[in-house]
Amino acid sequence: MRRIDALLEEYGESHQNPTNKLVHWICVPAIFWTVMAGLYALPAPGLLGAGGWLSVVALLALAYYLVLSPRLTIGLLAFVALCYAIIIMVASAGYTVWKVAAVLFVLAWIGQFWGHKVEGKKPSFFKDLQFLLIGPAWLLSFLYRRFGLRY
Repeated sequence: MRRIDALLEEYGESHQNPTNKLVHWICVPAIFWTVMAGLYALPAPGLLGAGGWLSVVALLALAYYLVLSPRLTIGLLAFVALCYAIIIMVASAGYTVWKVAAVLFVLAWIGQFWGHKVEGKKPSFFKDLQFLLIGPAWLLSFLYRRFGLRY
């Protein structure tokens, strides 16, 4: 079994309840966006370029995904681009990006923990922090399967 399949299967073990799954469809993308927005808002030295810390962390995350599944990485790259576009829209609308991200981050984690309470199982990242990155891939794997795409 490929490593990505094993990770997605293990992640899925604590995400069987339909309510918890729905919560994850809302909260995982929200948390992903808030982390990106927080990194975007962090002051960074000029040598990191226009994207600052967000660029560095996004490239590292995408490299991790590339090792696991080049095909899923394409979808995750598209999601990163969408998140970045939303960050720019929030900033352009005059909102303070880090404040919006902080509020949404707290609300989304409350949702996640509530979903796991309903599930009756601890979040996977309590066992292994890499599952914080597997959540978005797990959701994307459902979309790939729905559209008949291999990952």
